[in-house]
Amino acid sequence: MPSNPLNPTGDIPDTGIPEALAAHLTMAEQHQWHRAYLRRHPVSRRNFLRGSTAAAAVAALGGSPFAKRAYAEDAQLAVAGRHVGFGPDAASQLRFGAQLSRNPQGAKVFLDHGPTPALGGTLEAEVRNLVTQIPSSDGGVLAAEQFYVHAPVDGLPARLPHFYRWRTSDGFTGDIRAASTALPTARSAVLPFRFTMMGDQGTDETPTQPPGLAPGDYDDRYYKPDNDPAAPHATNVLRRIADCRPDFHVLAGDIAYADPSGAGRSPQFVPSGGHSARGFDKFNPYVWDAYLGAIEPSASVTPWMFATGNHDMEAAYDTHGYGGHLARLDLPGNGPAGCPSAYTFTYGNVAVLSLDANDISYEIKANTGYSGGAQNSWVERTLAAHRADGNIDFIVCFFHHCAYSTTDSHASDGGVRDAWCALFDRYQVDLVLQGHNHVFERTDPIRAGSATHAAEDNSVVYPETDGTVYYTVGGGGRPRYGFQPGSPETYRGNTVADTTVPNSYVWTPDGEKQDEAAPWSRVRFRNYSFLRVDVRPGFFASEMDVVAVDEYGREFDKLTYRRQVRS
Repeated sequence: MPSNPLNPTGDIPDTGIPEALAAHLTMAEQHQWHRAYLRRHPVSRRNFLRGSTAAAAVAALGGSPFAKRAYAEDAQLAVAGRHVGFGPDAASQLRFGAQLSRNPQGAKVFLDHGPTPALGGTLEAEVRNLVTQIPSSDGGVLAAEQFYVHAPVDGLPARLPHFYRWRTSDGFTGDIRAASTALPTARSAVLPFRFTMMGDQGTDETPTQPPGLAPGDYDDRYYKPDNDPAAPHATNVLRRIADCRPDFHVLAGDIAYADPSGAGRSPQFVPSGGHSARGFDKFNPYVWDAYLGAIEPSASVTPWMFATGNHDMEAAYDTHGYGGHLARLDLPGNGPAGCPSAYTFTYGNVAVLSLDANDISYEIKANTGYSGGAQNSWVERTLAAHRADGNIDFIVCFFHHCAYSTTDSHASDGGVRDAWCALFDRYQVDLVLQGHNHVFERTDPIRAGSATHAAEDNSVVYPETDGTVYYTVGGGGRPRYGFQPGSPETYRGNTVADTTVPNSYVWTPDGEKQDEAAPWSRVRFRNYSFLRVDVRPGFFASEMDVVAVDEYGREFDKLTYRRQVRS
């Protein structure tokens, strides 16, 4: 029998497509169906205004960047949810973004900016209008209209703060904040710096709107804390990251969780008491309001750089489900064509690559192969160029699905191994930073699929000879996963003699699980956490400390990576 009493035929409404088949459509196919459905169910402009006004109730709860500020067409235009990122040249380019409280209706938005708090320069911002229409399980359509502003600033001096504020032509003026560009990639710029990393963040705020939605209904109360009801885990991790005062932060996918199921299916809105068909992902675009407000204290002063995960494939939008991200976020855009979250930047002696593992995953296939191999070719060219650059010591890759992990929920993805791990070996990638599994796990150094030696806590790794270390840092805020039965946690102060996991698995090309032992698993920690990376460039040798920190600021693992500087 069909699982959804509102859908007794077991087919997607108005299409005749069986639910089982719907779960296997690509993101592009899902979006095509989505657009066809909406053409048969047009939404009036009046309903769009209702959709926008629905965020007023979200704001009243404090879960929106516009808390205590009316979200209505007749209210003063306001700017919040501010976030900063790097452009392709991180040493000279910053990208400023934010969210508007409503339709600007002809009002202009400006970024005032300059090298001091006196500012001095003004740039008119680009307004991006994101229209979202989601079929509802009760037969209606959720209509939402959100507005985002973006202002690129180029030609800046390296490693210096740049001050800014947002302003509108109808009277709103924000406070002044500052973000800094990167160190240049040059041996003359041997200054220490720090960055932080985690994945799978989400927000502790549970959206309760639009009207008719009871708290948590649309996502099956997945936001409910899974251990201490008083602990806002995403907020705790965010605060500890801010305490570190990083020069930049990277997030390895699964950002806001507007799509809580992450299976890459057609979107559906589920009002209170409703039921979602198996071929649908539940989706609420207002989750992004809460998310941008939550990260603003950090992201408005520290460049945040995002990769995309399976929860970031949003079939309501084009560009393989990334159209919403292109409206909300500014990514460097120097990766392969058609892959917006694949890009690279350098900070001092570190080259960073953001990769889109949705393109090569064997586990979740809604976007598998969407680049037609273009991303893999770009990865090889980019790694080769960075490793040939005498000013680059360390190469860091971050993405979502795991090449090496042993959790009971996702474990390892053979697609990542097959596409990229040989390249990581060839070009001596130092760190691979992953999310997807909601735990912390660290491997020993790996070369050609095997650990080269045991890298204990507080030891030194020589990546040129030892190999690449893989980190899973998916404890950014979402409910935790478990490790395989019989394989205990092992970390500083709680170590076990043999850290091998005998009963893990890897996803195969046919989407099945293949059993494997994991002698490479060295550190396993099940609570919320992030990484702090301290880089010390040198003229003769460079070092990088990678420290694991829990949501309360306690360190539980550390490795030092050391490379001789090439003459």
